[in-house]
Amino acid sequence: MNSSPTTDVSGVLLAGGKSRRMGQDKRFLAIGQETLYARSLAALRSVFERVMVVIAQDSPPPPIESDALVVRDLIPNCGSLGGLYTGLQRAETEWVFVVACDMPFLDPAAIRHFIGVKAEADVVMAKLQHGLQPMHALYHRNCLPIMEHLIQARDFKIHQLAAHPALHVRLVTPEELSRVDPEMRSFCNVNTPADLEAARSLHGGASSRRLPE
Repeated sequence: MNSSPTTDVSGVLLAGGKSRRMGQDKRFLAIGQETLYARSLAALRSVFERVMVVIAQDSPPPPIESDALVVRDLIPNCGSLGGLYTGLQRAETEWVFVVACDMPFLDPAAIRHFIGVKAEADVVMAKLQHGLQPMHALYHRNCLPIMEHLIQARDFKIHQLAAHPALHVRLVTPEELSRVDPEMRSFCNVNTPADLEAARSLHGGASSRRLPE
């Protein structure tokens, strides 16, 4: 498998959420020997030549120094949609691959699979048994006008992009993903203290249970 850095897509890490359900800044929480932020950033850097970190306008700076570009939301209080919009606006490439910093098991092979199927698409997004996965997805600049419309309407649901008639969407199936990430760990995220303990157990090998699709 090709392991050279991807140059026509930028990696975008959304790392400025409020962490309300966790009760503390998720970026500082550790899985194994690395924080959630460091793990996510390292996964993106292993795939992309250009990596950008997007944080909220009132968010503290990222917890570690790196040469990744750090930018603040161009439009405040729009949630993940605002972070995605900022990433697409600021990226030097026409494509961005976006993830949240609370996904501790990002798999470079799965990310590269998304990149490999983006031809003639505007959005590449997984559709698993429990729904669409907009925070592990590729977006083209063609999405920007639709994003602007959603922001103006105060409708911040990113999955709306997958149903928009003006966009060509490539849905990635569980069957495809099973060949590169059979346990679907890439889509595990940490929102609550219980999620954190489950992720730590999974990382430590205490659980061999397949994550839900």
